[in-house]
Order: sequence, then structure tokens, then C-alpha cells
Amino acid sequence: MDRPIRVALYGVGVISSFIANALLKKKGVEIVAAVDIAEDKVGKDLGDLLGLNKKLNVIVASNVTEVFSQTKPDIVIHATSSNLRQVKEQIAACIKERVSLISTCEELSYPYWKNNSIAEELDKLAKEYGVSVLGTGINPGFLMDTLPITVTAPCLSVKRIKVTRMMNSGKRRIPYQKKVGTGLTKQEFREKIKSKEITGHVGLDCSIAMIAASLGWKLDEILELPPNPVLANRKIRTNYTTIAKGRVAGLRSRAYGVANREKKIELEFVSHAGVKEEYDSVEIEGNPNVRMKIEGGIHGDTGTTAMIINSIPKVINAQPGLHTMNSLPIPSATPMDLNKYIKT
Repeated sequence: MDRPIRVALYGVGVISSFIANALLKKKGVEIVAAVDIAEDKVGKDLGDLLGLNKKLNVIVASNVTEVFSQTKPDIVIHATSSNLRQVKEQIAACIKERVSLISTCEELSYPYWKNNSIAEELDKLAKEYGVSVLGTGINPGFLMDTLPITVTAPCLSVKRIKVTRMMNSGKRRIPYQKKVGTGLTKQEFREKIKSKEITGHVGLDCSIAMIAASLGWKLDEILELPPNPVLANRKIRTNYTTIAKGRVAGLRSRAYGVANREKKIELEFVSHAGVKEEYDSVEIEGNPNVRMKIEGGIHGDTGTTAMIINSIPKVINAQPGLHTMNSLPIPSATPMDLNKYIKT
């Protein structure tokens, strides 16, 4: 491409801010528009919202049609909610402006599992308007689905897969700590999970469905257990907060893909402030067996930012329609000059 890639942001929150700041350091790309529905953001310069000491001359708008007709973006980075039903119309509005889109919505990572009708609707709409759509991130999007799928490549056969993500939540920002119930009592945790006031991790079932589809496995069921609180066995001080002994330090989530009463795929997500060793691991029972471990784990915010940015060329170059990570070329880091990755 002989000009910069023109990017629009839909949702100007924490993750969008990380992505925007990273994009500003890249060549061959420019942020031309930003959209949000929050009254305290609309009308403000994006540079101010990002905490920069300069204006970017990108004013946050509330009307997609108006701002996209003026700025003509090539792609939208959409980051508003984990729930696909809640964001479907937001995504559809962007598609109808003939702009491709990458979303952090966890349920869009593999929507065919429990939102098949929405997936088919968005796929049809994207093909009609000639654009490409992808839901991705670090998890779901890579660590617990795309990575284990890739690791099966040297296997002649695969019997079972287990993926574990072990994170120290105390290193993460306050919104994330609230998401895993940090500081609550055990009873408060149970109540807030039941009322969906806190969600814990979202997307384990989508990751299992993507793995199964890639391997051609027909599962009898995908079972996702309610998150269990992990209680602090001592007072824990983090850079952000202090957790009293006996209070919730985080959570543990498990999900299984079952066939013939056998757990074929097992995902375990552990995130609490007392984790001593952080890692991401993939264990494959097959021919041959494969064991891999990423010591220290991948930082969620950094990894999500990278996955979104590195997917921009893949999505722009893709055929129109709704895509998932297992339908696109192998993900990779992109060069500093991002537009050199775009086919012309």
C-alpha cells in the first residue's frame, strides 16, 4: 500500500488506549477516527484521552456513519464488550460503512459455538459489503486455541489436549482485578458471579470449539464449570491494592470438551494474586506427545495489543466475510512499517 493504513477506534477504553499508543509508534499507519458512546469522551481529542501532551486532531464521535464518511478508514479496531449480542449492531454498523473490523469481543473469537445465527448474519453482511471481520486477542484468540492448534501440526495423531494459563493477577490493572473478584468475600464472589456482575474469564468454550473444529473432532458437549474463588492464605500487597487473608485473591476456571464420555480438550485458567510461578503450557497426548511451557507467561494486555495490531494486515488482505484465527494465515509479528504488509 502506497499510503498509511487508516485506522478507526470503536471504544476508547483501556485496551483501546494501549492499542492506540502502540499504533502511534508504528510507521505506515495512522489513526483517523475514534467512536464512543460515553458522554465524558465524545467531543474530546483522542490525544487528551490517551494522556498525551499533544493533540492528535482526532475528535471522539458518537455517530459511526458520519465520522466514517468523513475519514474513510480502512479498518476498525473494536473494543467495547465481551458479549456478542450486545455488540452485534455496533459491528454491523461498521460493516455497512464498508470498513473491515477486528474486535476484542471474546465471543466473536469463535461465534459458531453458541452464537451461530449471529455469526452467519455477520458473515453474510461482511460478504455483501466486501469487508473482513475477525474477533481475536491473547485469550481467546491465541494462547488457549490458536497456539495449541498450531502445536498439533507435527503430530500424526492426537488423543487429548490440555492447556493451562497461570497468571499473577496482582500485576494487572484494577479493572482486571475487579473482573476476577479481588478483595471480595467468598460469598460476595459467588453472588456476583451468579448475577454476572463479575464474569471471570470469558471464552473458554469458544476456544474449545475452535480447537475441535480445527481437528475435525465432534464433541458431545462443552462443559464450562463456574469459576471458583481462590482465597488469600496471607495478606497480599500488590502495586494496586492489599488483599486481606481469607479474601478472594482471584479465581480458577475450567472447561472441558467431551466426546464418548472422555475429556478430549481441557482448559484451565488460573489467575490470582498469590500465583508464584506464571506460565502458559500446552500438553498434547498423541503421536508424538508434545509438552511446551512458556515460562513467565504472556502478559495479557501486551499480548492482546500485539494480536490486534499484527492481525491488521491479515484481515485487510483476507477475503470478505467473518473469519476466525484458524481460518487466517499463521499469525506473526509485523514490521514497524505496517503498510508494507498490505497487498496492492
